[in-house]
Amino acid sequence: MPELPEVEITARLIAAAASGAEIESALAPGINALKTFDPPLHALAGARIEGIRRRGKLFLIDLDASGETPQSGSGPAGPDPGANARYTLLVHLMSAGRLQLFDKRASLRDKTSRVLLRLASGEQELRLREFGTKQRAWAKLLRREDVEGEETLAALGPEAWPDTPGPEALRALLDQPRPLYTSLRDQHVIAGIGRSWVDEILHTARLSPFKRGADLTEEEAQTLRAAIHDRLDGAIAHYEQKLSLPLPDKLPLPLTVHRHNGEPCPRCGTTIEAVFYEDYVMCYCPVCQTEGKVLKDRRLSRLLK
Repeated sequence: MPELPEVEITARLIAAAASGAEIESALAPGINALKTFDPPLHALAGARIEGIRRRGKLFLIDLDASGETPQSGSGPAGPDPGANARYTLLVHLMSAGRLQLFDKRASLRDKTSRVLLRLASGEQELRLREFGTKQRAWAKLLRREDVEGEETLAALGPEAWPDTPGPEALRALLDQPRPLYTSLRDQHVIAGIGRSWVDEILHTARLSPFKRGADLTEEEAQTLRAAIHDRLDGAIAHYEQKLSLPLPDKLPLPLTVHRHNGEPCPRCGTTIEAVFYEDYVMCYCPVCQTEGKVLKDRRLSRLLK
């Protein structure tokens, strides 16, 4: 699942290559992925990409539609009703999406394509793709003045990086009877962390995934805050060294705990254990995080000890 580091590096690399480019046409082969109809996607024809931003795990592709576009039919060219409008395409990759810039355009029968922004220069195409069959990735085209009030963005908590909340603010955000593993993945609490990086962060902080946020001490909050910032910062630095366009379908995630169950802990050498859920797995080190206790496997029991 692409999370904050993966979205951040993708936004940086594509923005560096595509900012200023003009859009020739915008298409949505995966019609279910487009969550808005007004403004219409075809309003982006002739628009220029101003930049690509990140908020939590979402992309905000800023677009400026200026100039004149021929009207439909055989009449003379006239001003497009959308001319001089500024838009933002909000994109959420969900669990299996990718935003990629290609030098060759996709066939409209490409089963992975959801939204295509075809650039006017050459055959370049900015493509929202999705792997698997669940089709959860989505995009919303918003007028710029409506972005601030967009409910998905308004509901997000503070950014996990680069301005990670301080220890006291973090304690306040997590001050609830839910496990840290659950709260840290809740985008309403803190934005950007998902399944992969919460395992890494909690392992770095030596905290149990099932420790209640309300029970965090001041010292633990300081350690957790440092772990959030340092692990996400290190991941982005790793990607800056390893990645360039075109982005691969699978990024080289620098993970040492998540999905490494059965392997030795990189800190103490103890076998990394896992709790399996219906569609994901949570990994941890019993010695470093749970005082030697091996947690119950959710496939066999709902009781956690």
